[in-house]
Amino acid sequence: MASSQNLKLVLDTHAITENFFDATRLLGIMAPVKAYQFCWKVNAALGIDFRINNDLEIQLIKKNRNYFFSIYEFNETATCLKHYLYNNQNDGEYLLPEFKHLDFLWLLKDDHVAEDYLQEIVQSLKAISGVQLVVELTNEKIKHREHLVL
Repeated sequence: MASSQNLKLVLDTHAITENFFDATRLLGIMAPVKAYQFCWKVNAALGIDFRINNDLEIQLIKKNRNYFFSIYEFNETATCLKHYLYNNQNDGEYLLPEFKHLDFLWLLKDDHVAEDYLQEIVQSLKAISGVQLVVELTNEKIKHREHLVL
């Protein structure tokens, strides 16, 4: 009986992460502006409606401190495609520390994203004032993918 009290359940985060990243594309964006300003510029330039979703905010605990990373969300009406814009920085810490040079991460999820549609987004982002870099990030390059799981 005593041995059953010591039983520990382990959450398989690898499987959860793999499932989360099925049918996704991820863009990294360097644009040193405040998140709300960047969202306003993106919404105006691309005709979309990113809105902050405080329920999705990601909390990381590092160095005995809490860091909160805001997430903006936009759901396309005609498809299942969801767009998430993550703030990659908070008070000197990074959601994805392997990409410290990136300010934002744009995740497209839950539907097929055609290459031409993705390139259209990339070109539109590059045309926004203040945007210095837009690059697609492949799953193999991301060491801390679990930090993006909602």
